Amino acid sequence: FSFLLLLTLISPPLQMFSDAQHEAGFCLMYEECGKNPTVSGSLLESNVPCKNPGPAREVVGAHYELFKEVCPMLDQGEGQTFACCSPQQLISLQSSVSLSKAILLRCPSCAYNFAHIHCITTCSPNQSQTINITRTIPVNISGTEKDAVVSYQAYVSTTFSDASFNSCKNVRIPATGGYAIGTMCGRYGSTLCTPQRWLDFQGDSSNGLAPLDIDFRLIPPEHNAAVPEGMVPYAGIALGCNETTPTGGEECSCQDCQESCPPVPPPGPLPEPFMIGNMEGFLAISLILFAIFCLLFLIFIVVKWILHLLSLVTQKYLGSFFQSWGIVMARHPLKVIFASLLVVAAFTTGLMNMQLTTDPVQLWSAPNSRARREKDFHDENFAPFFRTNQLILTAPGRPSYIYDSLLFGTTNFSGLISKDLISQLLELQQRIQAIEFWSDELNKTATLNDVCYAPLNPGNPSLTDCAVNSLPQYFQNSIKNLNLKANMTQLGVTKEVDWRDHFIYCVNSPLSFKDITALNLSCMADYGGPVFPFLAVGGYDNEDYTAAEAFILTFSLNNYPRDDPKFKVVEQWEAMFLQIVQEYQKEPSTNFTFAYMAERSLEDEINRTTIEDFPIFMISYAVIFLYIAVALGEYSSFKRILVDSKFLVGLGGILVVTGSVLASMGFYGWVGIPSSLIIVQVVPFLVLAVGADNIFIFVLEYQRDVRRPGEIREEQIGRVLGSVAPSMLLCSISESVCFFLGALSNMPAVKSFALYAALAVLMDFVLQMTAFVALLSLDARRQDGNRCEIACCLKVKTQRPAKPNKGFLLPFMEKYYAPVLFTASNIIYEMIVFQHKTLVTLKVTELLKHAFYCLHPQDSYMLTYFEYLNKYFEVGVPTYFVTTKGFNFSDVTGMNAVCSSVGCDQFSLTQKIQYATEYPERSYLAIPASSWVDDFIDWLNPGSRCCRIYTSGSNTGQFCPASESTLKCLKKCMTLPSSGILRPSVEEFNTFLPSFLSNRPDLQCPKGGLGAYDTAVVWDNVTGEISASRFMAYHTPLRNSQEFTAALLMARELAHNITMAMRMIPGTAEDFEVFPYSVTYVYYEQYTSILYEGVANICLCLVPTFVVCCILLGLDLRSGFLNLFTIVMITVDTVGVMTLWSIDYNAVSLINLVTAVGISVEFVSHTTRSFALSTLPTKVDRAKEATAKMGSAVFAGVAMTNLPGIIVLAFAKAQLIQIFFFRLNLVITLLGMAHGLIFLPVLLSFFEEPFCPFNKNQTTLGATTFYARLTEVPFYHLV
Repeated sequence: FSFLLLLTLISPPLQMFSDAQHEAGFCLMYEECGKNPTVSGSLLESNVPCKNPGPAREVVGAHYELFKEVCPMLDQGEGQTFACCSPQQLISLQSSVSLSKAILLRCPSCAYNFAHIHCITTCSPNQSQTINITRTIPVNISGTEKDAVVSYQAYVSTTFSDASFNSCKNVRIPATGGYAIGTMCGRYGSTLCTPQRWLDFQGDSSNGLAPLDIDFRLIPPEHNAAVPEGMVPYAGIALGCNETTPTGGEECSCQDCQESCPPVPPPGPLPEPFMIGNMEGFLAISLILFAIFCLLFLIFIVVKWILHLLSLVTQKYLGSFFQSWGIVMARHPLKVIFASLLVVAAFTTGLMNMQLTTDPVQLWSAPNSRARREKDFHDENFAPFFRTNQLILTAPGRPSYIYDSLLFGTTNFSGLISKDLISQLLELQQRIQAIEFWSDELNKTATLNDVCYAPLNPGNPSLTDCAVNSLPQYFQNSIKNLNLKANMTQLGVTKEVDWRDHFIYCVNSPLSFKDITALNLSCMADYGGPVFPFLAVGGYDNEDYTAAEAFILTFSLNNYPRDDPKFKVVEQWEAMFLQIVQEYQKEPSTNFTFAYMAERSLEDEINRTTIEDFPIFMISYAVIFLYIAVALGEYSSFKRILVDSKFLVGLGGILVVTGSVLASMGFYGWVGIPSSLIIVQVVPFLVLAVGADNIFIFVLEYQRDVRRPGEIREEQIGRVLGSVAPSMLLCSISESVCFFLGALSNMPAVKSFALYAALAVLMDFVLQMTAFVALLSLDARRQDGNRCEIACCLKVKTQRPAKPNKGFLLPFMEKYYAPVLFTASNIIYEMIVFQHKTLVTLKVTELLKHAFYCLHPQDSYMLTYFEYLNKYFEVGVPTYFVTTKGFNFSDVTGMNAVCSSVGCDQFSLTQKIQYATEYPERSYLAIPASSWVDDFIDWLNPGSRCCRIYTSGSNTGQFCPASESTLKCLKKCMTLPSSGILRPSVEEFNTFLPSFLSNRPDLQCPKGGLGAYDTAVVWDNVTGEISASRFMAYHTPLRNSQEFTAALLMARELAHNITMAMRMIPGTAEDFEVFPYSVTYVYYEQYTSILYEGVANICLCLVPTFVVCCILLGLDLRSGFLNLFTIVMITVDTVGVMTLWSIDYNAVSLINLVTAVGISVEFVSHTTRSFALSTLPTKVDRAKEATAKMGSAVFAGVAMTNLPGIIVLAFAKAQLIQIFFFRLNLVITLLGMAHGLIFLPVLLSFFEEPFCPFNKNQTTLGATTFYARLTEVPFYHLV
């Protein structure tokens, strides 16, 4: 007894109304008893009813009109309506319900059912049968003692509660794309929300919204006997979301109600695998092509081409011309060299105007490409997408732990989610936020708020207005809030709650202004916006945020054009950001392992790559130069080594290559075509491969030649040049035309590379025919005088051998390599192996993947960032569906064609996007589009406080925000029409839309457009129409290039479908368009057409190779075809090896494949021409001669020139260099060498007849002797 007495003294009176009248027509509560004394920190006025048992009161007059407006479902007609609520209670109920109705009004039946629930517990005339008061507190109201009801039970049938919940569970919040139910279910969010949890949150006074505690008892119909005597669980009729309301509200839209959706056929099945019969299609095609090649090969063996005469005339003319040209150049070497230097210098001055492009957008997206045009339109109208500066932090090795929460039960926490690490994260965040530096552009000390993205205060932001997304924002970046603790009683159990309870609540209800714990903290960030958990933490499964393995800290900055002074300011801030982060990473006390990036990081790493790998390229060129200088020497005896060396000739050859590259760059600098790092790195290699080959062929032919009796040095040089220059011309013209045609590409990087390479190859040939011939003439004069190469004044006595020096390689090829290559068994084996290899690689190319290239060095922090991004980030990139000018949004038909709420078209713009999100594995869309049209209509709805008009004061007649007192703003912007479908007139649309876009959202009006939509609508000040708008959705997480490309294509397909439908609306312009835009599209658009681009570019390169070869060999179609066939094999094999060696297909590899065609010409064309002009009697002899003579020069000039330089590139830090230059160029060189020295000679040996009609007994005629016959009347005598 003493215990019960003590309990009575220390506790407010607790009364259980077991003796009350629980019968129809009786009330338990009436009138208001002021604010709830047990509630603190409420976000609204927590007025509670008074305990006042008695019969229900009749409602008449103004009381009845208000009752009919607030609780129409209880209206029985004037004079017949009874209720248990006073007018003041109705006003409080209307104010309380209006907050939730603001986000539920887009679905009238849901809003109706929601009001129905609270009208039953507050106003039902049978109130005593539905509720049971469980707690009252005595209060004094105007001198009268009354009992204030602070807690009661409400008995509701599950048939009613479930139907009400089902009508609301799919209602969307357009601004976030999430579900409204997620904001009304507390800690459970939308995923785990149930009818019981939904109603429990409505009756929980700790959430800052409910004025008192309501214990909803949901009773299944079969369990009615279990309720207390006299109680009858309320089992009224709840409307389905696809039903109209008695007040005239239309059925909910498909986006908010699945039952309202029209039958939408699911996407068709994925395409079946390409099959031909029972065989995989690609394999079948490969076999068919192989059979065709074999058939053509047999046809060409049988069919003989008789064009010898034309070939002879062509070779005679070219040989005579170049012989005469060489004599002229050799006779005037100094003048020629000086003139060449002047020409190169004139071109090179253009380097002062050369622009080096490092912006990836400008490199890989053509200005007239669709993605680039759409990006420019978006950036021009909405400003560029904000700049992202981000850290992803982990703490590996920290054990997880279990937290027994009073409110949420046993919860698993990862070792990362701990107070000490959150405190350290906040410390780092505040250190970054405190960045200050002097800015000359601003002429003041710049801080974060000078450049940050501040969505809710863009005009004059403070530091706390800056959008910073992080976990500490759940505590408003306050260490005090993080350390808060409080005792709390739940279901009779008292425990301490702390930051963990608040965190659990906020990640499940991020839009809450107050949690349900005794901490009374908001979940909103200090800048006023919500922090969605997928932007604050990462590395979790199934929305289990407490088990997250990573913190995500993101600073969003405004993006400025490069010519804006603030662009330098924001880049300087980012430089300071990187410096602080890197210093923090080195601190011994750091407990985090993390990755980071700034918006400027990509270009920074590109520039760093260039600087750090520059010595590698210099070493590579030095190795190549050293090889050329040594390999060109004759070395007949040790005493003549300084005379017979070709150090200066090699240096001259390198300078010729350098001059041609500089001249090409200078010319395009004058023209205004920008260069790139790809050009600087690749073009010299390409020209060096071409140039070195020509140098070796020319110099080795001269060294192997014997001067004829009476022939002077200059004539010998001219004669040798006449024999080899047509071959050099063949290769150079083929490559140059190939690259010029490659400039037809739409990719800026490929186009500029092709232009630079084409002119460089052409200039290289011109300089070789002028400066290098002159240089060789000077060197021959020195060598004939037995003078040393470096010290020209010194002579040696040892004379030059009369017999020409063939070196080591030519005899080896003649005696060993060629005989083994052309044995009968080996020929058959080699042909089968190479054809089988090509068939296999052709099949393997099907597996080739495209991927965006990596510009970063291996030690780049960006590589770690991308790894963390793919591992821990759980949300995809945002994508905007952008509308262009020409659509009337202010017209009712136009609004219905866009919106997705009640009364909207079932296949509107936003509704179609919603349908697409139902198939994320096909559409790559995860979250529906936010819609300013929907929220604008909801904002205008008189059922909320959002849009009102001042009725008193200086602002009378103007827009009144929801934060103003009701007494000042008695007029609503619009009245609800009888149809229940609210649409503004054109005048109302134009009047109130600016107010909506500038209205800051708050608790009273969560539909305000500032932050979410103020930059999403662009007005045309001249015509007054909307010239551009955008609707933001989210992709699913995209992990690789294939998914990014597929997402782009699917978004474009959806946008095109929407465009076609909206153009059918009367008044819509014919050029109106809806297009998708995301920051990634401009990079991945190239992969939508890169296959076509690649095939087209390679074919454009192959055509001139075939044509030029045929023309310069006198319309020799057979030689042209053999040339072409071998180059195609090299290219196909290169693509196959790319697949096997993990070399992805992208624009950089496409450039290298185009280069491969050019280098393949060097490996193939010289040998083909040598075979075609051979006078030996048998096919095998001619093939052996071509292999030994030209094969040795090609091996020494192309393969051995490229290989040392390529191997050096393996030590480069940049993955771009290692993968696309080292690996790919090594593959190209090895395959070119194998085909040029093995396959092609064997292929040529199948052709019996010689092309040149000489006596077959003349077996000793070489190419030089042949040209002597052609030039019995030297053409140079006519010069």
